[in-house]
Amino acid sequence: MNIAIIANDKKKELITEFCIAYCGVLANHNICATAITGKYISEATGLTIERLLAGSHGGAEQIASKIAYDEVDLLILLRDTNNDAEYAETELNIVKLCDKYSVPVATNVATAEALVLALARGDLDWRANLKNGANRL
Repeated sequence: MNIAIIANDKKKELITEFCIAYCGVLANHNICATAITGKYISEATGLTIERLLAGSHGGAEQIASKIAYDEVDLLILLRDTNNDAEYAETELNIVKLCDKYSVPVATNVATAEALVLALARGDLDWRANLKNGANRL
């Protein structure tokens, strides 16, 4: 599965700790992240991360494009809700794309944990089946 990760500045430490905790699960999947987020995760976990541009320099848009081209199966988007104005429109558009293309998305660490545990159990395998032309329930 292809996992995309975006974390606002005030959430970078949290996403790094999350990835350390779930490194065993994440290691079995392809991960892309915006530049600094990817750097922190990679340095802390040793995971191979496809590092895109910084979120404010087009990285969020790169992830949006990957979603639209069916190159993302799960998105973790941890945002600073105290600073909504800075990236709010971009984040809203990304979440809308996830809705449009049936990409599970977590916007907080509790939902991220639920999705990663579901991923570990195989509960998200329907995404692979959907890509292979199988009908969804």
